[in-house]
Amino acid sequence: MLVDRLLITLAFLASGAYAQWLNFPTPGTPRLPNGKLNLAAPTPRALDGKPDLSGVWMHETTTVADVKRLFGNRFDGEIAGSIPGMEIGTQHKYAFDILLDFKPEESAMRPEGAELYRKRSAEDDPANVCGDPAGFPSAGLLSEPIKIVQSPKLTIVLYEVDNLHRQIFTDGRALPKEFELPAYLGYSAGHWERDTLVVQTAGFNDKTVLDWVGHIHSDALRISERFQRRDFGHMDIETTFDDPKIYTRPFTIKVPYNLLPDADIFEMFCNENEKDRAHLRKD
Repeated sequence: MLVDRLLITLAFLASGAYAQWLNFPTPGTPRLPNGKLNLAAPTPRALDGKPDLSGVWMHETTTVADVKRLFGNRFDGEIAGSIPGMEIGTQHKYAFDILLDFKPEESAMRPEGAELYRKRSAEDDPANVCGDPAGFPSAGLLSEPIKIVQSPKLTIVLYEVDNLHRQIFTDGRALPKEFELPAYLGYSAGHWERDTLVVQTAGFNDKTVLDWVGHIHSDALRISERFQRRDFGHMDIETTFDDPKIYTRPFTIKVPYNLLPDADIFEMFCNENEKDRAHLRKD
């Protein structure tokens, strides 16, 4: 099945989640009198007065029980064969299916989009375990954290998955009307609306998928994000997808993130010690 092949592909990108530098507490982290972290402390502010989104963040996870409740037996094989560091229950529900919120009788895809989806699913090669990158937003919904580095004119989002990164320009520029070099993760420009960072991303190629089941997108995809840090340890990211070539209408997902104090992300190389490609074949 396509789901099995995509999950295997992503699994071999994994290293240990929640990577930490040993015995190095993050400076400036508020703590309670008993020494425990105070993640409910007020949102930190940058020198320009904006909320500081910097830090290592992990999305809310979907438990094995909830995976079964939401998807039935679709992922039983993955649950039974979980890989250390990539166990089912360490991902977010939208990593499995970005269209989860649509009712079964609703069709989110245009007929031509559904046909292209079926065609690409049939052509998928499970041996391509270190092929195209996980893509966006998938890279931020898997078993690994992300890291945000914020400055007044540029914010960087670093993904532990596949060593990916995004640049969000907040220097007043707007996205161009045409893109000469479509990119895997697109091009992003942002601005602040009070305490919310609003980001527009476009200029995608069509080589990545949006989730494990392989929902596709076209080069017309535009993504809008709203980053809001509620307090010191909690952030919400609301993401709206608009791809008129593939989908009948825009759709939105909302994902809570939790701060991982005293942690960091590590480098990841899929081909390092990769021994499984020879044993995978297309059915």
